[in-house]
Amino acid sequence: MKKVLQRLFAHKALSREEAKEVLLNISRGVYNEPEIVSFVTVYLMRSITIAELQGFRDALLELCIKADLGGYDTIDIVGTGGDGKNTFNISTLACFIVAGAGQKVAKHGNYGATSVSGASNVMEKMGYRFKTDSDALKKEVETANICFLHAPLFHPALKTVGPMRKSLGIRTFFNMLGPMVNPAFPAFQLVGVYNMEMARVYNYLLQQTGKAFAIIHSFDGYDEISLTNDTKVITNTGERIMTPEELGKRMASPADISGGNTVEEAADIFVNILQAKGSWAQHAVVLANAAMALHCTGKYAGYEEAYLAAVDSLEGGKAYACLQQLISLQ
Repeated sequence: MKKVLQRLFAHKALSREEAKEVLLNISRGVYNEPEIVSFVTVYLMRSITIAELQGFRDALLELCIKADLGGYDTIDIVGTGGDGKNTFNISTLACFIVAGAGQKVAKHGNYGATSVSGASNVMEKMGYRFKTDSDALKKEVETANICFLHAPLFHPALKTVGPMRKSLGIRTFFNMLGPMVNPAFPAFQLVGVYNMEMARVYNYLLQQTGKAFAIIHSFDGYDEISLTNDTKVITNTGERIMTPEELGKRMASPADISGGNTVEEAADIFVNILQAKGSWAQHAVVLANAAMALHCTGKYAGYEEAYLAAVDSLEGGKAYACLQQLISLQ
């Protein structure tokens, strides 16, 4: 690791193969914690290259436990995290709305590293048991239209660095990797990113996969459609800027989408919204993200039709029914 760090401190980048080897060694326990922290810190001070990100992704996918969901065309809705905004669990809620609309979902998530409650925190609080058994996960997708994949169980390297990420409490390149290493290899993906540089990197990488995708970034820094500002939307067919009124029929304020101060508060907000008892702004934000996800599957004539499907899922109780069905299988 010393040679690697000396190269990085000299402002040199790693090749794709070198980056892969470093992450493989991290997962094998070759390096000590100060060495890993030093390595991660480099990428807090300079941008990661596409080759480095590809190498890190290659390592995680080589090591990961695959989730065989029986050939279903699933979607994942995930933000990179690390935007420092501490919103409620918008992506996870959108997943249940999408599931309620009939689209199969393979949600990949983790405990919050930079927020009070990540996807794994709230799912655990709901009574979901993390698992890697493909038969059980496939049954969840068949019955409830959704399963949850807790990243550290599927990715040994993430498990190794989990405590370190939590103690750092700031965004690292692992935030960038999460959306690219879903062990179910979903057919569709909605990815929220915290800046435009990251949007361009994801656009390049996702274009190579051939899958249908949408990348979203709110101009005031949110890694999701926040409705607090205009949103940049990049898909495999082009890009555009959309207003809060276009996406969610109204604007929201940062206070409207706050996530609470504890996991318990986050879980209460989560259930309240899924039961269609949230505020107007809370509903608007999760509906906009769910609608964009549904739209990117290509199964709807346009965004407006996808939005109406999302409204029907939430207000018709279908999204909450998916959560109840999922938890009943635990």
